[in-house]
Amino acid sequence: MASSNLLSYAIIGTGAIGGYYGARLKQAGCDVHFLLRSDYEHVKNHGLVVESIDGDFALAKVHAYNTPSEMPAVDIVIVALKTTHNKSLPDLLPLIKPGGAILSLQNGLGIEGAITQSLLDHSINVPTILGGLCFICSNKVSPGHIRHLDYGKILLGTHDDSNQLCEAAPLLESLAADLQRAKIPIDTTLDLPMARWQKLVWNVPYNGLSVVLDATTEEMMADKGIRALITTLMEEVVNIANAWGEHISPGSQRGVSADVITQMITHTETMAPYRTSMKIDYDEGRPLEIEAIVGNPIRTAAAVKVAVPAMTMLYQQLSFLNERNRAQ
Repeated sequence: MASSNLLSYAIIGTGAIGGYYGARLKQAGCDVHFLLRSDYEHVKNHGLVVESIDGDFALAKVHAYNTPSEMPAVDIVIVALKTTHNKSLPDLLPLIKPGGAILSLQNGLGIEGAITQSLLDHSINVPTILGGLCFICSNKVSPGHIRHLDYGKILLGTHDDSNQLCEAAPLLESLAADLQRAKIPIDTTLDLPMARWQKLVWNVPYNGLSVVLDATTEEMMADKGIRALITTLMEEVVNIANAWGEHISPGSQRGVSADVITQMITHTETMAPYRTSMKIDYDEGRPLEIEAIVGNPIRTAAAVKVAVPAMTMLYQQLSFLNERNRAQ
């Protein structure tokens, strides 16, 4: 039973991300409730299994649901859905306790703002909106079975509707304490939007090219020409981020350092060979998160007048492959 000082959680999207972090929180004694679709019967009857570089474990019994109306009210709803399913989010939310929050663990740009607008469009009171950037290599290999390959850190921040720097919400400190208790490395940021831009420096090239090239990270890094293309795409993301930072906060010098490019390439060279989340979605015939990860940054580039020819070509290629894949 969870102790009284721990928060209660609902996991919306029990896959590679939600399944892993939710299982860690449950293992640490938190009150965790999992909303599932196709895996519901399996997880209800057999629980969750996590293979991890930090130690394997199994949860024989978890609170599993296939409808949000049956879930209890919680302190924090963790949204780990693909962004392609966010239009359904208002129908998937359980009750949130007074003073509670929604935490998005999704990839891409403009995520928290889109969630806020969706709730408003459905006349739902908007709680505190938090964002979490997951630096993790994790896959769901079968129903209720998560394989954690590398990393695992979460960078947490609080959403501000005007995209300015934002002090941590009161609940974020308690959330951080629960995550640390669950042996999940965490850090916090006052600049959640720029943190999202920085993560896009990795996500745009590696997620996108993994689909276009039908390749793992290891295969891409082994080719000199593709490494150069990765660098070009990263440079374009950095250029948009810095122009956007100046546009939103003139004179503030908000931006992403070009040093990030070298750091990310170096880290990718040393990580376990990885099939990206977008590549897995493509291989499984699921819709790709093109708009959140590539489309939104390109539209921002147009607004701040930054040319991004490599990203535009990647977007066009991904859109074609996504449509053909869905038709098949």
